[in-house]
Amino acid sequence: MATHRERIRQTHERGESEVEFARVLAFTDGVFAIAITLLVLALEVPAGVDDVGAALRDRSSDFVAYAFSFAVLGSIWLAHHRFYGSVVRFNTRLIVLNLVYLALVGLVPFSAELLGHYSDTTDGVIVYALNLAGISLAFTAQVFYAFHHDMVEQDLHQYERRFLGPAAFVVSGTFLLSIPVAFVDPNICPFIWVGLLVFGGRIADAIGGRSGL
Repeated sequence: MATHRERIRQTHERGESEVEFARVLAFTDGVFAIAITLLVLALEVPAGVDDVGAALRDRSSDFVAYAFSFAVLGSIWLAHHRFYGSVVRFNTRLIVLNLVYLALVGLVPFSAELLGHYSDTTDGVIVYALNLAGISLAFTAQVFYAFHHDMVEQDLHQYERRFLGPAAFVVSGTFLLSIPVAFVDPNICPFIWVGLLVFGGRIADAIGGRSGL
């Protein structure tokens, strides 16, 4: 079994493998771009109706699912972009973790469309919540792995505080906790998620500060 030092030697320095690292980031950006494009393609123009306004109102849940999913994808892309900007070396395992993360990102158009059509059902809400929780956990796994294998710049205390302690699980925990709520009333869950989107950063900072990280 390879020792910790041997595993470190198996990593690629970013400066020496900039082309390979750039391909990883380009592929990541491509997946996000396609996912966001598919989100809007799921919005269908009403055909053969006399009252367009009424038809659009009937599909309001689709627009809500689109808007929220766009905001979520934008937020997680920004977090990914900032984190990988601090990565100084990488290896195959980190890339595999990123691929798992992207596989879940690619599912968002499906789970968002399902939520838009079945936002008042328990199953529709659960699928969406599991998808978003999985994305959050997959990103947290990348951060944990990179920090514990010395792949990140040393002076990132903010990321250490927010992603290597209890605050790391604010997003995934909120989505997972919304699943039991869906069995009671699925219509409550979107309000919980919007609250997370608005106040999640402050909650993470508060937890990180109280935990001493």
